[in-house]
Amino acid sequence: MSNGLARASVRFRPASFVGSFLALLLGAAVITGCGVLLQTGLTAHLAPVRYADAPVVVAADPSVRITVQHGQSPETVSTPLPEQARIEADLADLIARQPGVAQARPELSFTALDGTGASRTVHAGDSGAGLTTGGDTGLRPGAQVTLNGPTGSQSYRISAVDQGRSGLWLDPAAAERLAGHPGTVDAITVQPRPGVGTAQLAAQVRAAVDGRAKVFTGDDRAVLEHPQLLQARELLTALGGSFGGIAAFTAVFVVMGTIALAVGQRAREFALLRAIGATPRQIRRTIATEALLLAPAAGALGILPGLALAHWWLDALVRRGMVPDGVSLSVGPVPLLAAVGAVLLAALAAGRLAARRPAKLRPGLALSAAALDRGLPGPVRTAVGLLATVGGVVLSGVAASLNGATAANTALGVVMCFLLAVALLGPWVARLAVAVLGWPLRHLRAPASLAADNARANARRLASAITPIVMVTGFCGTLLFLQSTLSHESVRQVRAGITADQVVGASAPGLPAGSAQRAAELPGVRAAAGVLRGGVVYRSDDTLSSATALGVSGDPAQLDQVLDLGLRSGSTADLARPGTVALDAGLADSLGARLGQPVALWLGDGTQVRPTLVATYQRGLGFGQVLLPRADLAAHVTAGYDSQLLVRDAPGADRAAVAAALAELSPGLSVTDAAGFTAQANKDQEINAWANRVMAGVLGGFAALAAANTLAMTVLDRRREVGLLRLAGTTRRQVRGMLRWEALLVAATGLLLGGAIAWITLIPVTRGLAGTTPYVPAALALPLAGAVLALAVAATALPGRALLRTRPVAAQAR
Repeated sequence: MSNGLARASVRFRPASFVGSFLALLLGAAVITGCGVLLQTGLTAHLAPVRYADAPVVVAADPSVRITVQHGQSPETVSTPLPEQARIEADLADLIARQPGVAQARPELSFTALDGTGASRTVHAGDSGAGLTTGGDTGLRPGAQVTLNGPTGSQSYRISAVDQGRSGLWLDPAAAERLAGHPGTVDAITVQPRPGVGTAQLAAQVRAAVDGRAKVFTGDDRAVLEHPQLLQARELLTALGGSFGGIAAFTAVFVVMGTIALAVGQRAREFALLRAIGATPRQIRRTIATEALLLAPAAGALGILPGLALAHWWLDALVRRGMVPDGVSLSVGPVPLLAAVGAVLLAALAAGRLAARRPAKLRPGLALSAAALDRGLPGPVRTAVGLLATVGGVVLSGVAASLNGATAANTALGVVMCFLLAVALLGPWVARLAVAVLGWPLRHLRAPASLAADNARANARRLASAITPIVMVTGFCGTLLFLQSTLSHESVRQVRAGITADQVVGASAPGLPAGSAQRAAELPGVRAAAGVLRGGVVYRSDDTLSSATALGVSGDPAQLDQVLDLGLRSGSTADLARPGTVALDAGLADSLGARLGQPVALWLGDGTQVRPTLVATYQRGLGFGQVLLPRADLAAHVTAGYDSQLLVRDAPGADRAAVAAALAELSPGLSVTDAAGFTAQANKDQEINAWANRVMAGVLGGFAALAAANTLAMTVLDRRREVGLLRLAGTTRRQVRGMLRWEALLVAATGLLLGGAIAWITLIPVTRGLAGTTPYVPAALALPLAGAVLALAVAATALPGRALLRTRPVAAQAR
C-alpha cells in the first residue's frame, strides 16, 4: 500500500514535489562540484617537460615539514615553500661517483635584465668563459651583453649560438654568482649508465645525497618545473574539503528544510489517510518511498551542473595563475556517488522527521488536528535551537580570544551554529519579527495590515521563508565583508605608513641591483630604501602558515623617513645587525615572541633561522608581517630584485626634477607616489578577494535559489486562503499587495537576522586579522540588500499571479 501511495502521489500530483526535486538537484550539484575539486586536489599532477629526459632529478624539498603528536600517533604537517628551494652544487660530484650514474649535471635558471631593461632567462651551462645564446634571442657571436642580476651587473661576450636551446647559457660558477647564491643550484639531473633502471638509479642517488636533498622520479619531477603545483593541490583540497564540507552541510540543510516543508504542506492528505485507517508505519513508509523515488533521479540530474561548476571553477583558477595550466579535472565515481547518497540520506532523514506528527495523529482527530497550525516548535526542537544559539555565542567568544588565521577559521562555524538556531527556532523568530516589524504595517492600508495579520497567524510558514533569506545574507555578508574589511584596512595602513614622496616601480623581475644606492646619491634625495618582497613560514601550535616578508635596504635608522610601520615596541634601527627581525604585533602575540628573544622561522627557500626580535609594529596587514635586513633575505628568495624603491625628497627639492632623475636610473622605471605602493600591495590580496567572492557566489547563489524555491512553495500552498479572500471580496490588486508586503516582511527579517549573524561572526575575526571592526561598504551592502528584496518579491509575485488565475470556488474545492 505504501509504495503504491507514494508512486500515485508523485505521478498524479507532480506539482507538489517540484520544490523538493529542485532542492535535491541543487544540493547534488553543489556537493558534486566540491567533491570533484577535492578529488582533483588529491590527484593533481603534470607530466615533466624540462626534466622529461632525466629519469632522476635531485632537488631540495619544496615543502616545510614538521611532526606533531596527536594522541598516540605522530603526524606530519607540511606546507609549500613560498620561494625557490636550492641544494648545494657539490652534490653533483658525490652523485657522479655512483656506479650507475653516467652524468650528474647541475641545473640553474634565473631572470636577468639586459642593458635595455628587457628580461632575459639565464641558465647555467657548459659554455666555457663566454656566453652561449639560444637562437631565439637575436644575438650573434662576438656581441657584448651586459646582464644585471640580483647581485650586480656584468658584461659577457657571446661565444656561440645554439639553435636547440632557448635563453642565455652561462658558465655555472658565473651563473651562481650573478644569481646571488653561489654554491647552490636549483636541481641536479642524473642520467643512468646503460642497463641501469630508474628504481636502481634512484636508490644509488638517494644513498649518495644521504638526506641532504630529495630524489624525484616520474611525474613528481613536474613539481620542480611547476612549484605552484603544490600550492594548487593545497588550494583545491581546501576548496573541495573545507569549503566543500560547509557547502555540503548547507545543501543537506536546505534539502531537509524543503522536504520537511513539502511534507508539512500535505498534512490534510496524511490526515485523511489516517482517518481511513492507514497505520503510522504506512505513513512513514509512504514518505520514505517518495524520497527514494525523487532523490536518486534529482541527484543524478544534479551531477551535470555540478561538473559544469567544477569545470568553470578550475578554469577560473588556471586563468588567474592559482593552478598551473595543464592540470585537468579528475572526475571519478566517488564524488558522484557521494552527492547522490548525501541528498538521498538527507531526503530520508527529513521525511522521517516530518512524518512523526502525521503518523502520530489519532485517526478520529486527524483531520481536525491537521487543520490547526501548531505555530510554535516542540520542546526538543526548542532546546536544540537554544543549544545551537549558545554554541554560536561560545564560538564567537572563543574567536575573540584568538589571533590571525586561527580566528578566521572559526567564522563559518559561528555562522552555521546561528543558522541552525534560526531554522530550529524559526516560529519564535517569526513571531518576534512580526511583533516588531508588523506594527507599522497595521497602520497602513488594507493589504499591509492583512499581510501583518497573516504573518502573525502563520508563524511556521513565515519561518520557512525567512530561514533561506537569513542563509543568503549570513553567508554572503560574512565572506564579502571579511574581504572588504581586510582590503580597506590594508589600504588605510599603506596610505598612513608611506612617508616617502616618490615610489619607483618596475616590471618583472624588478629593479636593477644597486638602484637604492644610486637613488640616494641623486641631487634632491634625502633618503632612499629598496623594498624586497619575499615570504617566510612559521609554526603556530600544530600548524604551518606563510607570511609576507620585506627586506628593506639602506640605513634602518632612516627607515622612518620613507616608511612608518606604526612601531609598538623596540626599534627598527636595530635591523642594521644581521640575524634580527621585526614582526607584526599580531603575529608576535600569536607566536608568543618577546623582544630580545629568538623567533623560529623558515625563510622562503626552506632555510631554518632563529633571528632575534628587535621590534614589533602595527601595520603588518598593509606592508607584511615580517621585516628582515635585506642581506638576510636576498639569498633566500626566487629572484633577489627589489620590487619598489621608496624615496624621500630633501627639503626644498624640486619634486618633478627628482622624479625625472629617478626615472633615468634604468629603462622601464615608473615613478609615482604612495598610491603606487598601495596598488602593488593590493595585488597581493586580489586572489583572496576573488576566492571569497566565488565562495560567496556559490554558497549565496545556492541559498538564493533555495530561498526562491521555498518562497514559491509557501505561496503556492495558499490556494484555499487566497480563494477565501477572493470570495470575501478582496480584489486581485489587494491580494497582490498583501503578498508583496509579506515578501518585504520576510526579506527585511532575513536581512536583519543575517546581517546580525554576519556582524557577530566578523567582529572577533576582523579584530584578530586586522585589529579593527568590520568595514561594510555601501557599494557591497546595498546591492546585497537590493538583491534579497528583489528575490523575495519576485519569488512571491510570480506564483501569486498563478494563484490569482484560479477561480475562487475552484481554489476552495482544492
